[in-house]
Amino acid sequence: MLTPLAPPMNRTFASPIVASRKWLEGVTFPPDRPLINVSQAAPMEAPPLALRKEIARIALEDPSAHLYGPVLGMPELRAQLAKDWSAAYHADISPEQVAITSGCNQAFSSVMSTIAASGDEVILVTPWYFNHKMWCDMNGVHAVPLKTEDDLLPDLEEAARLISPRTRAIVLITPNNPGGVEYPPELLTKFYALARDRGLMLVLDETYRDFDSRTEVPHYLFRQPDWQNTLIHLYSFSKAFRLTGHRVGAMIASPERLEQVEKYLDTVAICPNQIGQRAALWGLQNLGEWVAGERTEILARRQAIIDGFPVLAQKGWRLLGCGAFFAYVSHPFDMPSSELAPWLVREAGVLLLPGTDFMPKGDKRAEQQLRIAFANIDQAGITELFTRLAKIAP
Repeated sequence: MLTPLAPPMNRTFASPIVASRKWLEGVTFPPDRPLINVSQAAPMEAPPLALRKEIARIALEDPSAHLYGPVLGMPELRAQLAKDWSAAYHADISPEQVAITSGCNQAFSSVMSTIAASGDEVILVTPWYFNHKMWCDMNGVHAVPLKTEDDLLPDLEEAARLISPRTRAIVLITPNNPGGVEYPPELLTKFYALARDRGLMLVLDETYRDFDSRTEVPHYLFRQPDWQNTLIHLYSFSKAFRLTGHRVGAMIASPERLEQVEKYLDTVAICPNQIGQRAALWGLQNLGEWVAGERTEILARRQAIIDGFPVLAQKGWRLLGCGAFFAYVSHPFDMPSSELAPWLVREAGVLLLPGTDFMPKGDKRAEQQLRIAFANIDQAGITELFTRLAKIAP
């Protein structure tokens, strides 16, 4: 007899990525109309050949790569990230303020475990990243939705109104998942000041920072006095170096908080993936030009979304946000997005996610919204995607 599932897991929903794959069961896609998969925001290709060769060399020649390592990550990788981020943000970040994790999701869950406990509240911008909401649910933390308008930018005054004695943190993602929008630096500064003045933590997820369309510094939060008392920065190596399967992420926070994070990490994974960490370090030291090329390609695909969208706009679609790996859209159908998304698999050969995966239950706007993760289709694929969607009558 199976032991009943632990109550905390029953508090949340199944992963939307896992759930959406079930829509493919029993569906065949003809050769002239293969599946267009724009559901998951992750590179589907392997790391570049030079990095794969380095990974092979590490596996064969570095015995220590197969052993346990420091819980908070390799000192060399922590130092390199601190150096690079100090240059990128025009700030002074030390290796002691950096921790390496098994992906950015673990960075989030581990640091949130130092911030909020059951009964506490955390403000999440909607549409939200579903894994952030799932963590809150499983830990008895109330995710307080901070609604956005059609520009998908969070409103400072509304955030201030939502703060209660139980609020522990505000979570922001820029470039945003799922919305794609890039938060202006002045808006981030205002949210930082709000969090600081109200004694909250500002958790800033910058997983997609390498694909920001702007050339200037995305924010100046690391230059704020005593920033580590308020700011926690999250990052993932998965997107920049295509290291999704190696699970390497990072966070920047105060050394005192990282001491608490270390307890969590030690009980969950003991240490981050050793080969993946060495690959990330090699990438930081050798793949700057390659990553710049990847950014250029992603920005070209973003522009293809913007340039091609009038084909859908004529049919009543609206482009709400576009950036990094994502386009967030409003559709013109009477059918709710929770039904439309699986229907599009069968009728158009397109797999994408409904807005209901990113919004609180009962928010009617979610049923008119869809997320398109365009990073894994080229410009020709984007044209084909829009052609198929435009043929579907609302």
